[in-house]
Amino acid sequence: MTQAICIFDTTMRDGEQSPGASMTHNEKIELAKVLEDMRVDVIEAGFPIASQGDFEAVHAIAKTVKSSVVCGLSRAGTTDIERCAEAIKPAPRQRIHTFISTSPIHMKHKLQMEPQAVLEAIHASVSLARNHTDDVEWSAEDATRTEREFLLRAVEIAIRAGATTINLPDTVGYSFPNEYGALFADVIARVPGADQVIFSAHCHNDLGLAVANSLAAVQGGARQIECAINGLGERAGNAALEEIVMALRVRGDGMPYSSRVDATRLLMASKMVSRITGFPVQYNKAIVGKNAFAHESGIHQDGMLKHAQTYEIMRPEDVGQGSTNLVMGKHSGRHAFKDKLHDLGYELSDNAFQDAFGRFKALADRKKHVYDDDIIALVDDAAAHLDETIKVVRLRVVAGTDGPQTAEIDLEIDGKPVWTTQRGNGPVDAVFNAISALVPHHATLDLYQVHAVTEGTDAQAEVSVRLSEHGRMVTARSADADTLVASAKAYASALARLRAKRERGVDAQAAG
Repeated sequence: MTQAICIFDTTMRDGEQSPGASMTHNEKIELAKVLEDMRVDVIEAGFPIASQGDFEAVHAIAKTVKSSVVCGLSRAGTTDIERCAEAIKPAPRQRIHTFISTSPIHMKHKLQMEPQAVLEAIHASVSLARNHTDDVEWSAEDATRTEREFLLRAVEIAIRAGATTINLPDTVGYSFPNEYGALFADVIARVPGADQVIFSAHCHNDLGLAVANSLAAVQGGARQIECAINGLGERAGNAALEEIVMALRVRGDGMPYSSRVDATRLLMASKMVSRITGFPVQYNKAIVGKNAFAHESGIHQDGMLKHAQTYEIMRPEDVGQGSTNLVMGKHSGRHAFKDKLHDLGYELSDNAFQDAFGRFKALADRKKHVYDDDIIALVDDAAAHLDETIKVVRLRVVAGTDGPQTAEIDLEIDGKPVWTTQRGNGPVDAVFNAISALVPHHATLDLYQVHAVTEGTDAQAEVSVRLSEHGRMVTARSADADTLVASAKAYASALARLRAKRERGVDAQAAG
């Protein structure tokens, strides 16, 4: 019989700390519902003290989620913990996750605290958190670079103060799997009361070892893994939730552990996070990448045709991955389109469905064959721009060998229509100049990237844009059969996100 591993998702907290990966209030609620439907055990909804927006998002998620544990992050201070407790209060199942640094370098340079003061802060913070909820997680930030004897004392104090989960994060992605697994085994063996709590792993991917380290921690005694959809997170990211779930499922022979997560929803969750954050998933990404189940080598194709398991250790349908089919066109009706959306994992409201169907018919008039990936891009694009305050209404571009090129654009900004005509060194430059004339800013364009959603010269273009301004970074994406329209929508979306981030602000620093 396999032992259950608790899956702790931190996409909305640590994931959103990834530069450029901002999420709106409604997007976080939407994602929380998906995570709950996937049967994720714990959803870390955010860092309530960071801003009023973060607090409101965590509070709304606490009201929405019924079965998963809703967790808020908090530093060791009283104000942080009280704010966190208030944010998660509506949740039927709630957790406060409090942390403090324990490594010599962090205590000296970040906290500027003596070791004894840190130990006292651990006891005080965990005790206070327990006054608000019976489910308290304590994290030793930078545990893998913490002196072992001090770490043992810190963990013991946290357990005595009432912590029910102990997290030993590899905050800077420094550890090797054998070291990380041994750390858990040693702490669990030597700390009194360790058998009464759950130990958790939280690994960063700076050396590409986050998933390997997390699995090693399980072998060392951890029973919770903290991870994020698509591996989103600070710097090189966190352990990827989809890789953790499928590694446990596929290699049950070598690791007798399992999770409750519904793996057939992994691809949908991956696409949603990619759409919300504007971060594309690399084609060769394990489990959810476009090429994860693609075979081009003749030898591989021959083996696959004879028996799928010759070159595949899991089935595409196990993770919600399907093949791209030429099944939809301009003669397809509402019923067929609704069935296709259901097969792709979408359940839309009546209004959203009517909008999606209208966009589908418009695309089918312009494109001979409509693939699954076209429909996914179409629906995701509509959802991504639903609540944005800057929208592209109309675009007309004059381009060719005789420059300069000209763009005439109509935008809707906070519901007010505006328009202008601008010139540029090329059609994209003209489009961006026109938008900038209507939405003045000082942002730098760090990334402009175009790729085709499917094959063929009539394929939809998916455009990614990244902007940075005064240390703030945002990313946005958009898809359209017209590359220039997709470019305009992506640029306008990025500016809307930048404006929202500027207004929201971030006042606190979270743990890694």
